[in-house]
Formats: sequence, structure tokens, C-alpha cells
Amino acid sequence: MTGDVRRAVGFFLVGAIGLIAPLLDGHADETLAAVGTVAPFVLVAVVALVSREGRLFETFAHEGDREEGRLYGLASFALAVAGLAILTVGFDLPTTGFVAAVFVFTTGNLAQDLLARRIPGAVAGTTAFAAVGTLGGVASMSVAGLLGAATPSPPLAVFVAASGALLGALIRSALYIRDDSLVLLSGGLVIWLLIELEAGTPGPSLGRVAAGLALTVALGYVAYALGTASITGMLTGVLLAFFAVVLGGYGWFVLLVTFFGLGGLASKYRYDEKLERGIAQENEGARGSGNVLANSAVALVAVIAYAASDHVGMDASLFRVAFAGAVAAALADTFSSEFGGLFDSPRLITTFERVAPGTDGGVTWQGAVAGLAGAAVIGGLGGIFFGFTLVAIALVALAGFAGMTVDSVLGATLEGGRLDNQSVNLLATLSAGLIAAAGGALL
Repeated sequence: MTGDVRRAVGFFLVGAIGLIAPLLDGHADETLAAVGTVAPFVLVAVVALVSREGRLFETFAHEGDREEGRLYGLASFALAVAGLAILTVGFDLPTTGFVAAVFVFTTGNLAQDLLARRIPGAVAGTTAFAAVGTLGGVASMSVAGLLGAATPSPPLAVFVAASGALLGALIRSALYIRDDSLVLLSGGLVIWLLIELEAGTPGPSLGRVAAGLALTVALGYVAYALGTASITGMLTGVLLAFFAVVLGGYGWFVLLVTFFGLGGLASKYRYDEKLERGIAQENEGARGSGNVLANSAVALVAVIAYAASDHVGMDASLFRVAFAGAVAAALADTFSSEFGGLFDSPRLITTFERVAPGTDGGVTWQGAVAGLAGAAVIGGLGGIFFGFTLVAIALVALAGFAGMTVDSVLGATLEGGRLDNQSVNLLATLSAGLIAAAGGALL
């Protein structure tokens, strides 16, 4: 057994201590339950920090620990689990969410290290973490139920476990692989959010969850294989699209994937020529997680808000039109820059003076037409899948065009100084979503 696998097994066994939580769930003495859940992990952290040699040290130490002479990796993991336990007890959060977060990480971590011995490479390891982490999360919730904890329905269990595993795989691929505490805490928070969001509702059907996983993973693989997304960009897109399918519906998924697909292909269109002009996307046109998230964060918030609309007493239809407006702006801006940048003599949107191709805030009439066409595509799909009227379709298209214009104005005035490109994209999609929602409220 290699050092990495031995360490992963050790983390799994430490994480298994978390099964104390469902045994103490609902105990009459809340103080005893809290201490019994949290104390074992605090003790593990203390032992880790005082261990400098011996079998325990050799089992859990990775390269950084050996350099420092202390088991900081194990200590940070144990303290992260203790932190989740404190949140579980202090805020009366679902115990199954706590257990699932721990086992999503530990089983995914073990699978990743096991596979690395046979198939090295980021793609294989990331896939193993996400797939086995999902299975580990679902299995742990079942065990927690047998030990006395309230458990979500099977479809919801699969949904929250897969969401936590995808987020964990994304964070691991974007950051240093041993940022275990961040992976664990992030997974726990998203699992809790989704369980609470679906509380008191029928929840997603197993068919929708299964279809969502199949569709998003397949399209994510295609995007990566075609070179339109990096690993982190692919994982971000898969997670967002999965949320769109399960929390919104297939129509939400179609709109989001239309942006991912057409936007990715637009980035690849005449790429060599764009490279010569200095306007090509980095990494050979493959979009990273920051780019994907900046263009889709507003849409993600709209999906979650739509799912939570019954809880907050708001009109769900407003979030549909806000979602469509934000996606329309993202595609409009992508089309405008990717197609418009191929034409000469762009003009700065604020002064209309001629500027070099690729200048922030520089626009061409061809790019503006392409952007409006992209926004109209999303508006038309909204008419098909959301039942938008012609007025609502026009509203979405105009909101998308407005968001594209905001992007250009911010690019000409603030980008490169106070704002970077991703911040500009985020604000552009936010403005489009708000314009669409305001228009929808008036209509």
C-alpha cells in the first residue's frame, strides 16, 4: 500500500467517527450530544499536532507535513469536521448532511488516490473523486438513517451527494490538492443548503436527478474533449447545469447549455486568426472555472432563488425571466467579442474613436448584430421552454443586449484598473438579469 493510499484510508477511518452524530441525534441531553459529536475530532487534531514520529506520523504525513515535522494536514481535516459538527449542533442542521459531507470527501479522496496508482492524470482522478464521492455520500446517509437520523428521499440524497462531490472535485482541481478543509467545508455547506431548500417539498424525482447527471456529465466530457473548457471549467459547467436541471427543469438546462455550447464554439471559430490579432481566449479557447462562473453565477442564483421562491413568498416567474436575461447577456457578449473582434476598425463605445482590435470597450457594428442575435436565440428558447410571450421574448433579447452594452462600457472605463474581465462579465449579466426581472414585474 502506497503512502497516499495509506493516508487516504486513515482519513476515511477518522471520518467514520462522524457516525457518532446520528447515534446522538435527538439525545435528550443536548450538551452531551454536542460534546460527543465534536470532542473526538478536536482530540484527533490535538494528537496530530503533538505527533512528530512513529507509526501514526508515518501513516498520515504528506510531504509538507514531513517538512514541518507536524501532521498539519490531519489536524486541519479533523478541525474542519469539528467545525461542521459545531454548525450541525448549534444551528440544528440535518445530521445526515454532516455525515454525507464527511463521507463524500473521504471516499472520494480514497478513490482518487487508489486510481492514481494505475491511471495517472487529472481527469481520471477528478472523475474518481466525483463518482465515488457521490456513492459514498449516498451510502453514508443510508447508514445514518439506520442509526436513527432523519434521511432525505433517495432522489434528494443522490442530488445532494453528487452536488457536494462535484463541488469538492472542482475545488480540488482548482486549488492545491491538499486543501482538504476547504473541500470538506464547502461540500458540507452546499449539501446543507440543498437539503434545507427541498425541505417540505416533494423534492426532485429520481428520473430528473438521473437524467441531470447523465446529460451534464456527457456534455461536460464533450466540452473538455473538444477543448472548449478546461477541467475546472468543465466541472463548473457540469455543476451549474446539474443545478439547472434538478432545481429548475429541462428548459433551464437547455438555455444554459446553449450558452456553453455556442459560446465555446464561437471562441474556437477562426481561432488562429484571433490569436494573430491578440484577441483569442487563453488556453486555446478552453474556458476555465472563473470565466464560466463569472458568466453563469447570476443564472445560478436565479435557479436557486426559483427553487426557494415558495419559502420566501416571491413570484417564481420573475426568476425565470431573470435567468433568461442573464444567460442572454452572457451569450450576447461572447458573440459580440468573438465575432466582432474579427472585423477591423472597432470604435470605443464611450467616445466612438477608432481603437485597435481587442481594446477593452472597443465594438464593431458586426459584433453588435452578432450579440443581438445571440440574445434573441436565448429569448426564443425562453418562448419554447418557458412559454414566454412575444413581449417577454423581446424583453429577454433587449436585456441581453443591454447587458452586452454594460460589459463594453465597463470595459472602456473600469476594466484593467478597478475591475478585471471576470468582474465585468459578472456585472454585465447581473444588470441584464435585473433589467429582465424588472421588466417582467412591470408586465
